[in-house]
Amino acid sequence: MTTATSPAVKAVSVTALLMGLGSLLGFVRDLLLGTTFGADAGTDAFLVAWTIPETAAPLLIEGAMAFVLIPLFSRAMEAGDDLRDLVSSTLPYLFLTLAALSAVTAASAPWLVGLLAPGIARADLATDCMRVASVTILTFGLAGYLSAALRTRQVFAPPAAIYLAYNLGVVACMWALREQGAYGAAVGVAAGGVGMVLVQAPAFVRLYGPLRRPARAVPLPWAVFMPVAVFTLARQCQVFVERFVGSSLAEGSISHLNYAQKIAQVPMTLSLIVATVSFPHLARAVAAGDRAQVRRRMADDLVTASAIVLLATAVLLVCAPDVVAVLLEYGAFTEADTAATAQIMRIYSLGLLGQAVVGVACRVFFCGARASWYPALAMAAGLAMTAVLARPSWGVTGIAAANAAGITLTAAMLLVGLRGRAVALPLRAAALPLGVPLLAATAATGVGWGTRSLLAGLPQPIALALAGAAMAAAFAVVAALMGARIPLTETTRITHLIRMRGRA
Repeated sequence: MTTATSPAVKAVSVTALLMGLGSLLGFVRDLLLGTTFGADAGTDAFLVAWTIPETAAPLLIEGAMAFVLIPLFSRAMEAGDDLRDLVSSTLPYLFLTLAALSAVTAASAPWLVGLLAPGIARADLATDCMRVASVTILTFGLAGYLSAALRTRQVFAPPAAIYLAYNLGVVACMWALREQGAYGAAVGVAAGGVGMVLVQAPAFVRLYGPLRRPARAVPLPWAVFMPVAVFTLARQCQVFVERFVGSSLAEGSISHLNYAQKIAQVPMTLSLIVATVSFPHLARAVAAGDRAQVRRRMADDLVTASAIVLLATAVLLVCAPDVVAVLLEYGAFTEADTAATAQIMRIYSLGLLGQAVVGVACRVFFCGARASWYPALAMAAGLAMTAVLARPSWGVTGIAAANAAGITLTAAMLLVGLRGRAVALPLRAAALPLGVPLLAATAATGVGWGTRSLLAGLPQPIALALAGAAMAAAFAVVAALMGARIPLTETTRITHLIRMRGRA
């Protein structure tokens, strides 16, 4: 049993550790941005330019690239094909395509800034930053390709380290070039993208060797890529809506939205660690036609992800001002910035469950030889709701509420759509287990409000720690009383799954 369990446990542990360190350094990055530059026209300009890497990351790293390439590599492994032929056939063409897109984006920067944020005060700075950041289309795409190829071969440490490398580059350049303001941060984004490639290159070369003339040409599956790309872009368009509407509000509005979003999304990212590790197995199970294994994995991943994000939602609803103040209220980040960011975060956190469900449920739609257009349609419906509800007259909290409503609609549609997929996961099996962590989170929120009021005189870090501990305990107790099988850690969760399958 130990030999069967240890590889999966090691994969989850290493992934969790490296992703956790990357997220922690991401906090340092956002803290440095906030404390050094605050929330003003300069940071707004940088964040408009940051739309490029923010779009490239989900599309080319964890989104479309992974959803297309991991199943492609998995099917080749199932068929006994030489993966080196696959790499040699696809990587050169991908490199040329990404390089061309980076060049076009850099040349179109003035037009893109005007399209994304027509009311922004520092359009010139945003254009300069965007030209520098456009290189991330190439570097993120290469990083995503290497990550998919390595994860298919059950190599998880280098792909998990990419955000650590990325944020190291951003933080180092932001600090070294702080006299250049937001432009130095843009240089850091470009440097971080290069770091993503370099941290994976040695393992990739060791496994696949240098490029060669393939014995059999394997074309890139563009027909499969398109529905995945449309889904990913539609999901990212929620950020476009935020930036577009926020550019017509007071200076700093885009920055407040960004800080709230970055903090609130950390638990969502952590909730998907198991899904990240299990995706290659899911793809191979789909390729092998093992419906029972796919159903078990999907249902368990949904419960695990929802438990993490719902507890985090409860904490953010109660303690948002404490969280923002402890993380960001230093230097140029003022008390007013904290109040504005915390107000947005509370509303934004209501969509975390939808974010996690979308991240887990969409995978099965993209594992087949032909990707489904249904997730793109579901995401388009959610984006339409976001666009309708995000009105300047409703301010930044209205924008956050529109985001939460849109992603929740998409999540509901994906759960309904699972019934018609090859996995045939019944709606009851997908949605009913979410009720237990939802009730536990409701109870934890009530305990949190009461606990936080009792701790009003304590320093914020101490009050935050005590309130968070009380809420976590309440969540665990309620879940246990209701008979929920919600693991305390990702490692215990994957260990349990492996043991259950070993007994079957």
